[in-house]
Amino acid sequence: MANLTEAMKDMIKNNLAYIATVDENGNPDVGPKMSMRVLDDNHLIYNEMTGKQTMHNINDNGKAIVAVANKPELKGFRFAGPAKLETSGNQFDAGQDYAKENHLPPAKAVGIIQIEKIYILDPGPHAGELIDSDN
Repeated sequence: MANLTEAMKDMIKNNLAYIATVDENGNPDVGPKMSMRVLDDNHLIYNEMTGKQTMHNINDNGKAIVAVANKPELKGFRFAGPAKLETSGNQFDAGQDYAKENHLPPAKAVGIIQIEKIYILDPGPHAGELIDSDN
């Protein structure tokens, strides 16, 4: 698995993340995940609050990629790997607690993304380069 650095963790904590998925017909979907956070050095977690297209797509094929950027600093990262949804258990319960603490709607599920690849999104000659991978 690819490993998050402290700078990446701070980026996720302090900026809005977007998740991209694809449906069974290859149609892309992207949306903000205001509850995106770090689970550990190799996983991201978020509360699935709407239970709509992103949830459908992850349940269908488990493919997801998360992008986060800080516009004033011209810095960003993209995290790719398989995703799964949990609707019970410890992570789901922790997600419900997170929702209450942050005045968010209850989670329909929690999404967990295993980070297999990390790309840099800073503008310039290195934009889009793979900077960490489990391969």
